[in-house]
Amino acid sequence: MNQVTYLRIYRIVSMAIRFYVQVALFQRRNRGKWTPVVEQRWNELVTRQAKEYKELALKLGGLMIKLGQFLSTRADIMPPSFLAELEGLTDRVPSVPRKDIVEVLEQEWNVEHGNYLDELSDQAIASASIGEVFKGRLKNGTEVAVKVQRPGTDRIIRADFQAMRIVIWLAKKFTPFTKQVDFDQLYVEMTETIGAELNFVRELQNGRAFADRFAEMNGVHIPVYYDEYTTRRVLVMEWIEGARITDISFIEEHGLNRHEISERLFILFLEQVLYGGQFHADPHGGNILLKPDGTIVLIDFGMIGTISERDSQAILLIAEGILFKNYEQVLDGLEDLRFLLPNADRDLLADAVERLVAAYESNELMQMDSFVVERLLKDMQDIVRTQPVQLPAEFAFFGRATSIFVGVLHVLDPKVDLFALARPRVLEWASTKREGKGIFGKEDVFRWILNSTGPARAFPKKLINFLDEPERIRHYLENKEGREREHQRNLQSRMFAGIFSLVSFSGISLSVWFWHEPFLWVSSVFFVGSLWAFRAIR
Repeated sequence: MNQVTYLRIYRIVSMAIRFYVQVALFQRRNRGKWTPVVEQRWNELVTRQAKEYKELALKLGGLMIKLGQFLSTRADIMPPSFLAELEGLTDRVPSVPRKDIVEVLEQEWNVEHGNYLDELSDQAIASASIGEVFKGRLKNGTEVAVKVQRPGTDRIIRADFQAMRIVIWLAKKFTPFTKQVDFDQLYVEMTETIGAELNFVRELQNGRAFADRFAEMNGVHIPVYYDEYTTRRVLVMEWIEGARITDISFIEEHGLNRHEISERLFILFLEQVLYGGQFHADPHGGNILLKPDGTIVLIDFGMIGTISERDSQAILLIAEGILFKNYEQVLDGLEDLRFLLPNADRDLLADAVERLVAAYESNELMQMDSFVVERLLKDMQDIVRTQPVQLPAEFAFFGRATSIFVGVLHVLDPKVDLFALARPRVLEWASTKREGKGIFGKEDVFRWILNSTGPARAFPKKLINFLDEPERIRHYLENKEGREREHQRNLQSRMFAGIFSLVSFSGISLSVWFWHEPFLWVSSVFFVGSLWAFRAIR
């Protein structure tokens, strides 16, 4: 039943509408009285919603799981209790019968699978919503991994994208999330990035590109792919004997150095970012394997993102700014990356970045039971939600990939110092960038002088900001509360008008179907009235 197109769309959209209505009613009932008790009830509500979403995602599979994984990294728009419930949502679904997989193989190869394979495992080695992986052996004795697209995947993903279009339209009309997210561009990014997973030939091409790019990196291996057996729905690649990189018992059993592995893995990811081009958009533990000799193997290149050369230069500004404590430069880089809108409060945001970096450097962020750290992270989330900060759609999957990757690093080495690992590589990269220009430009020399003297120059400003902070925060919060109250009133009114429009439109459809003329007139009047109200409310 979960593969019936209209049923999937109905279940996804109805859940989204129910969530929107629950949130709007809760905010309406508790407007102006946000107490600890109300906050507890709010957390209970969003936790129930997250559990419902997770349960449906595991039942439906497809795009729902990948969207849940994406939402679990969006602390800027999702409540913390929602994020905590979705954390760890994995793309694991029950295997389909082997005979169905064999049928797909033979459809794609146009011959019996025994013509190419001497053996094919009875059970899937790995199973996800898009493909299943079996172990096989070619006629020449080579052991291979055979990835086969699950039957009906194309239809399921198309249905999910149709449902997402409706959900996104509802989110644009009835929620404040449009402040942080360009939903139209995000939808395009989702279709291009996730849709590419449906074509295994594309995955082969991506894997080959990564193999060429990191051929000289010691301790890193990209599997060999076999063109002659690969089609749009079948991928054949080298079989790798190893374990997930987060398998600590495997690491200890083979006497491997966790710190050295985490450092090498970090450099592998940093190289993808600093030098632009493609990056692995799904670097979870299952897609990063570890061989007994410590070699890191990167697999599954279905989800690939791209960083342009222009954005790579902006990342340089941010990296230099953080390393040299020049937080104005960090904001310049964020503006170049289109994260900040023109009317952002730069002083407030610079202070937030500085506090976060200081907390990380002092290891406070590792003490997750610390009240100070919890307050700091809550302040960061509040600032991101209330300031004109947006996530450009092209960075949606980069943010998700970074979050997943950092999680893997901390499993490997809980005490890993990302700044210490990044500093020499960033400086080397910056030097390479400038050597590529031939000589240092005047603006480069000037910026490096400013950066080098950053901490000394920043002290007077920090002292003034410290003295002015209480008044500045009070003024900011007063203005924020007024804007939020007015925005919420308008948003809720538009939401109820929109819902009434949908209900009355359904009434029109039913009355036409059953040809009930009185009900048709009544529904039409209500439909026109609710549309007028929706357009009138701003």
